[in-house]
Amino acid sequence: MAAKLKKLNIFIFLFMIPLFSPLLSCSQKRPVLYPNSYLKHVGKEFAEADIDDCIQLAKDYGVDSKSGDRIAKQTAKGATVGGATGAAVGAVTGNLGRGTAVGAAGGAAAAGTREALRSGDHDPVFKRFVEKCLRDKGYEPIGWR
Repeated sequence: MAAKLKKLNIFIFLFMIPLFSPLLSCSQKRPVLYPNSYLKHVGKEFAEADIDDCIQLAKDYGVDSKSGDRIAKQTAKGATVGGATGAAVGAVTGNLGRGTAVGAAGGAAAAGTREALRSGDHDPVFKRFVEKCLRDKGYEPIGWR
């Protein structure tokens, strides 16, 4: 019994690594600008500074991307659904507690991993705010990378 529990803990730990690795990277998606006449006139270096300014302006006005909050919420939902599913399976197989724990861990890991892989995506309102700021400056944002 203890050996199985130890294996389960190792499995959960290894499965959770992808959840946190994107959070440790500094790479966030940034707007891509169409090379219109204004961008050609000011140059890429100046445009990057303007992008930074627009991102900071969005944050100053409370329009942050909040991908970490989304990851936490979806992970909690996954744990709840997985726990309920595991409890149902555990009740049928005669091991309610174990089924609940395994289901909750699996649900949390799956949901957390899915959201972590999307963690570089900004909130749509944040994107629109930054894009409007850039358009007001004379740029033509065409997407995010």
